[in-house]
Amino acid sequence: MDTNLTYSAFSGSRRLTTGPLESVLRKIKHFHDTSTRAANDGPLLVFCDQKGQQFDYDLRGSIEEVLRKALPAPARTGPGRPKLGVVSREVTLLPRQWEWLESQPNGASAALRRLVEEARKNRNSDQTTRVRIDAVGRVMTVLAGNLPGFEEACRALYRQDMAGLTQRIESWPPDIRAYILEHAIE
Repeated sequence: MDTNLTYSAFSGSRRLTTGPLESVLRKIKHFHDTSTRAANDGPLLVFCDQKGQQFDYDLRGSIEEVLRKALPAPARTGPGRPKLGVVSREVTLLPRQWEWLESQPNGASAALRRLVEEARKNRNSDQTTRVRIDAVGRVMTVLAGNLPGFEEACRALYRQDMAGLTQRIESWPPDIRAYILEHAIE
């Protein structure tokens, strides 16, 4: 599980919480168990902020049961460096690529890790922006797809016209508006 990911939970148009998954699950479980939800509150929705994915969690049972069902089990220990999260997988390369890797200091695995980290650091900012905008767009579609001006707001988001986006979502519920602006403008 990526510990850098954050999640946001909404009850209808009201944002309940944002944070790491375990924290969000604890808060929505408490909300689920203690809230006297009004009919117009809408469904309880949880999104991964960085990916824009929606997740459903089974909130039945104790908080320990909810966490056990929702959070991944600890990784099995095996070859490699399990404490660092190193996972062994197969890589297919051409013979000349294997030769180059094997000639690198500290071996092929270290060279591959260095190459991946370097590529992640030098990631094209346009690609990063597009991933962020796509994530916001997915959440916006679920939360605001039926709100007035949605199509125009979506166009403004994908054009990266933040002034236009801000103007078009002005009348939307405050928590939805705040979420979209927080994640669209970084």
